[in-house]
Amino acid sequence: MSEPQGPDTTKTLSAVCDAFLPSLPPPDAAGAALAQFYRDGALVRGIEHTVRAGLAGLTANLRDAVRAVLEHLTAQGFAGLGLDERVRALATAAEHSAVLRLGVRQLRAMTFGTFVGAVDEQGRNPVWPVIGYPGPPALEIARAPGRITVTALDGELAADVCVIGSGAGGAVIAARAAQAGLSVVIVEAGPRRDETDFDQIDSHAGEMFLRGGALYSDSGSVGVLAGSVLGGGTLINSMVCLRTPAAIREQWAAEGLSGLDGPEFDQYTDLVWEALGVTTDATVHNANTRAMITGLAALGYAHHALPRNAKLTDEPAYCGFCNAGCRSGNKSSVLHTYLQSAVDAGARIVTDCTVDRISTHEGHASGVLATRGGKPVRIAARTVVVAAGGVESPAVLLRSGIGGPAVGKNLRLHPAWIVTGVYDQPVEAWSGQIQSAVSFDLAHCEDGTGFLVESLTLNPLTWAGQTPFRGPAEHRRTLRDLPCFATWHGVAHDHGSGEVYLDREGRAAIRWDLDDEYDLRVARRAHTELARMHRAAGAREIFTFHWNDHSWRRGEDFDAYLARLAHAPAAEHTAFSAHQMGSCRLGADPSASVADGRGQLHDIAGVWIGDASALPTAPGVNPMITVMALAERTAAALVASVRAPAPSVGG
Repeated sequence: MSEPQGPDTTKTLSAVCDAFLPSLPPPDAAGAALAQFYRDGALVRGIEHTVRAGLAGLTANLRDAVRAVLEHLTAQGFAGLGLDERVRALATAAEHSAVLRLGVRQLRAMTFGTFVGAVDEQGRNPVWPVIGYPGPPALEIARAPGRITVTALDGELAADVCVIGSGAGGAVIAARAAQAGLSVVIVEAGPRRDETDFDQIDSHAGEMFLRGGALYSDSGSVGVLAGSVLGGGTLINSMVCLRTPAAIREQWAAEGLSGLDGPEFDQYTDLVWEALGVTTDATVHNANTRAMITGLAALGYAHHALPRNAKLTDEPAYCGFCNAGCRSGNKSSVLHTYLQSAVDAGARIVTDCTVDRISTHEGHASGVLATRGGKPVRIAARTVVVAAGGVESPAVLLRSGIGGPAVGKNLRLHPAWIVTGVYDQPVEAWSGQIQSAVSFDLAHCEDGTGFLVESLTLNPLTWAGQTPFRGPAEHRRTLRDLPCFATWHGVAHDHGSGEVYLDREGRAAIRWDLDDEYDLRVARRAHTELARMHRAAGAREIFTFHWNDHSWRRGEDFDAYLARLAHAPAAEHTAFSAHQMGSCRLGADPSASVADGRGQLHDIAGVWIGDASALPTAPGVNPMITVMALAERTAAALVASVRAPAPSVGG
């Protein structure tokens, strides 16, 4: 299916946007800005045109879902209904099927995302003063540590090693290969961006995220956030640096990653730790995290300061917008560490270049076929590193017809379950360091699996679109409480798994549902525990990202609320994932893994896995350090293999 067409669906789309965001009478004695906030709805602001224009850029499953719901509503004469009837019709459609729910969710997110996220030429939005959101602070001079040179293309390049992807894993392997004297070409699908480009406006930052940040599983049960920019996720993540748990290392060693539980991996981890300048010396808790610590302590849970790859000159005023790039230049991403080292050693970088497939000859890698600016690109290389991320790496292998039966399987996501508390006093969860504290006390709360408790920044686009819709007037009221939101999540150590597959357009798509018994128990426990913490910290209202409204207000029966959370059906849950892993897992068994214990494909010599997709399971902690240490290990094996007279496969 393509995006919706025809005048009838156009009218329906406008009526949907108007149902979510209609013109409403302002409160008595409202000032000009507040009156405009209520009076100028979607149609007055032209939001329906922005939403319609944005549909073409959605993934196939989202376009299909939007088309399905618009056709469903059009058949019911939706555009001719009154406001209350349209609101009810949207709710009824969302209960009809998972596909229609996904379509309604996407239209809701786009409508409210435009409302609070669209900016003028000065980078401002008239809604912001009303909802108490200041937007990112101005910074007159961007302090970029240095700008990496990108190679111009004439259609063909040659190298000893071609690295697909420039994030946490790919950057490490590229640096080590180049430093070993090998010629290296790095191919990155996203653009080059750095401190000279960042304006830290969320709606602009979408270009640095995979599919613009609008990537959902087929059922809509999980939203996926992944980097698609030079430097990958390290450019836009929250800088959490945690070492791989000992139990995980032992498990992976037993599954074929020999020695991972020993001193060799400690040395690789130390290398990464030092290269990124990881420290807690620059860690400062903002009001959001302090409230979380209060809630944890009230329930008897401990917390720890988070190590971060931040310089000691870290400036908290800019930190709350760090997911849109570190404007002040204090994030030690791979852009300014490993990628810089790679370029210094002679590596070449090609950006805005999408890899179509890996070419092979007689069971060995021969290069990469890609597209840049609509033109074909060929990179001849006898060694290819697949490091495009947990979603895109398996897609490259699937399009290439290599990697064996496990490609795309075993997808782990660290599903994050978000619970928001509304407090009497402003929290301003967008101000200060995004994540600075963690509690491990619930990491094994459900038969050995569980979740970490961490805070996260408040992104108005996300909260405006994902907060349960309880009617147009109530949603406007909720948005005005934005400064009082405290935003925390339980990052789950998933027990079950999903799958990456190719959609009808040959692009990566995701199947994932909350269908594992342990994962459902953890999801419910995360919601109830976080709700208890919010109440203990003084929240007057609590809500979740479940599809149906699961909220509590001071004075209501809290035990009954916890019981509702503890029995919420799996299909109502909405997770978000910033960690996609395991879809090209390493291991000894070719039927259950894609590559051997050091990272080389079981079935094709010269092709290596070098990113989060290589992880055999979810590590249960933020994975950046694990990914980079494993990449150091793979890089050493790769360099030794290239230098050897006859590279071997397997083992």
